[in-house]
Amino acid sequence: MATANHERDPHPAEAKSALRRVILARRDALDPGLRTHHSRAALDRMRRLPSFREAPVVLAYASFGSELDTRALLDDVLGGGRALVLPRVDRQARRLVLHEVRDLAADLLPGTWGIPEPAPARCRRVAPDEVEFVLVPGVAFDPDGGRVGYGAGFYDRLLGEWPAPLPPLVAAAFELQIVPAVPVLPADHRVDVVVTESRTYAKRRLEPTEDS
Repeated sequence: MATANHERDPHPAEAKSALRRVILARRDALDPGLRTHHSRAALDRMRRLPSFREAPVVLAYASFGSELDTRALLDDVLGGGRALVLPRVDRQARRLVLHEVRDLAADLLPGTWGIPEPAPARCRRVAPDEVEFVLVPGVAFDPDGGRVGYGAGFYDRLLGEWPAPLPPLVAAAFELQIVPAVPVLPADHRVDVVVTESRTYAKRRLEPTEDS
């Protein structure tokens, strides 16, 4: 008797790993000049979001590798007199610890995986409920705010322990990081908005803006 072969759909974790490899290779291959141009365009789009403009305390991150370059944004937050908060990886506890950064040159040290992180001896620790806007990193996103991170789960754990209500969650990425749908696990957190160099996606909890 003949048997039918059915392709097994990959488990979401396996699908995430495969997608992560594809998007990272795509992002790594982006021309450096285009990376700079697209970073500026995406961050300009993000600056127009009311949630960003009105937030006195901003949680962001120092970019590394082929990520969208966030340095200009960090400078803008500090230059505008707002509080800038950056994460530090606590590898033993497998969680992120938040610190206020006042001087990017003096306050950051190479941390886990070489990512610039706040020096805890210099930077005040910040409670999550002090933060009023979160810039969330990631590898791949979909138009409904689905996110695939780097695989360690640090941001999903941070957001899962965050006292309600969550502040606006926004991602800035290159258009090449947008896919129709990302695999989702129960502990995953969607972002409210994804901005790229050419579009604004997934305004889930925020008021519509004119730059959609």
